[in-house]
Amino acid sequence: MPTKQGDVALLNDPVAQQLLQSSLPAHLAYTWTDGTPRLVPIWFHWNGAELVLASPADAPKTKALKTGDKVAVSIDSDTMPYKILLIRGTIRVDTVDGIPPEYVAASKRVLGEEGGQGWVDQLAQICPRMSRVFIRPEWAGVIDFEARFPNAIERAMERAAAMA
Repeated sequence: MPTKQGDVALLNDPVAQQLLQSSLPAHLAYTWTDGTPRLVPIWFHWNGAELVLASPADAPKTKALKTGDKVAVSIDSDTMPYKILLIRGTIRVDTVDGIPPEYVAASKRVLGEEGGQGWVDQLAQICPRMSRVFIRPEWAGVIDFEARFPNAIERAMERAAAMA
């Protein structure tokens, strides 16, 4: 029986691992200070236990995100059959001097070794502090449109099979 949606063991699924190692951006959903929703694309680093995001310390999202907040993240492929990793969790936030190692790793994963290092070198000259957001997964889901479909489609498929 496949691992149920919501079980963080899904982070070990090959589709999840592929997306966690990909150069695709994550999409971070959070609540702004006025209670309205926000969604932003962002680079990420998977450290094996947490997603780590980093932004300049004065980025707008750093005004809203506080340790203990709940967020959601998706990492979505851009070709059919679409593959999607969904994560919900609680965050921990800190601010560090310079460029955090997780951001360096994400830069190199996305831009390649040379391009990533070049970007980090430029950013270090203009960004003296960065905030990190650590997301501890509490819920995970995988949709791959081959073996795992959105819940409503899976239910419709089950109903159709029962009627056949």
